[in-house]
Amino acid sequence: MGTLLRPGPAAAAASPIPVASSSSANHAVAVGVGARSLRYRGLSVGGLRSPSPQVLATRWRPRRDTVVRSDVVAGGAAAAAGDSTQALSDLQVASRVRGVCFYLVTAVAAIFLFVAMVAVHPLVLLFDRYRRRAQHYIAKIWATLTISMFYKLEVEGMENLPPNNSPAVYVANHQSFLDIYTLLTLGRCFKFISKTSIFMFPIIGWAMYLLGVIPLRRMDSRSQLDCLKRCVDLVGKGASVFFFPEGTRSRDGKLGVFKRGAFSVATKTGAPVIPITLIGTGKLMPSGMEGILNSGSVKVIIHRPIQGNNAETLCSEARNVIADTLLLHGYGVH
Repeated sequence: MGTLLRPGPAAAAASPIPVASSSSANHAVAVGVGARSLRYRGLSVGGLRSPSPQVLATRWRPRRDTVVRSDVVAGGAAAAAGDSTQALSDLQVASRVRGVCFYLVTAVAAIFLFVAMVAVHPLVLLFDRYRRRAQHYIAKIWATLTISMFYKLEVEGMENLPPNNSPAVYVANHQSFLDIYTLLTLGRCFKFISKTSIFMFPIIGWAMYLLGVIPLRRMDSRSQLDCLKRCVDLVGKGASVFFFPEGTRSRDGKLGVFKRGAFSVATKTGAPVIPITLIGTGKLMPSGMEGILNSGSVKVIIHRPIQGNNAETLCSEARNVIADTLLLHGYGVH
């Protein structure tokens, strides 16, 4: 038997293969075992060589199932996006159709009820010139008939409303064209303040005139002063008035800054201020999108009356009450 020789440092560095004894048989065995071991590892006996091109091609070939799976995922995402777009389009069409139906219903109802208003108007002028309770009762029927077909209305705090024959100054946040319809269902004889251009609308504008709605030219300071004087006069004679202290509908759904006109009327007449929070009308018919009507519900919250002799304080208190309620229901405040 031959004796295995321990390789020196030079030999070990020169070859990765173990060096066998001088015996040819043992040398052949050692080389054979080493060759098989290295071939198993994908190496060549003659030295460490790079894998063949065929091996590289096999190792780095992209897996077909991965590519197919990626295509499936991408196709599914595109299909989902297409479905959501189609659903959104269908929703918009439904809102537009609902809006058209809303205006058809309110127009037809207004025609018949306007005739009733005209019929009783002489008696109203003789016996109830300032409150005009008969006209407001007809308006309540009109508003209730219209909105009952399109959205659910919930009213909270009816016990906070003063009697109909007790004058008051009502204030509320302004979100939508639907605010007027919603407030008319409360059955209180308050006089709204409206732009003069609205009075030009057939039937609706004429009905507003019969109700005693107060016209206002927004950019005319003299018209604003005359409007406040008329409000003070009406409250002094037993009627109630209604203000949207923001002055216009909110464009982003957030509560705006309050103007002090309504609260000046309250301090000059001693009438209580009734804050009202409207929730949901802006989502059903957003400002600037009066041609659509989304599905949903509306909530009206009537708060406790507040009184005082300082317009600034009344303004701050009323706005804080409405702002806190809106924040509680997830709405923003400027």
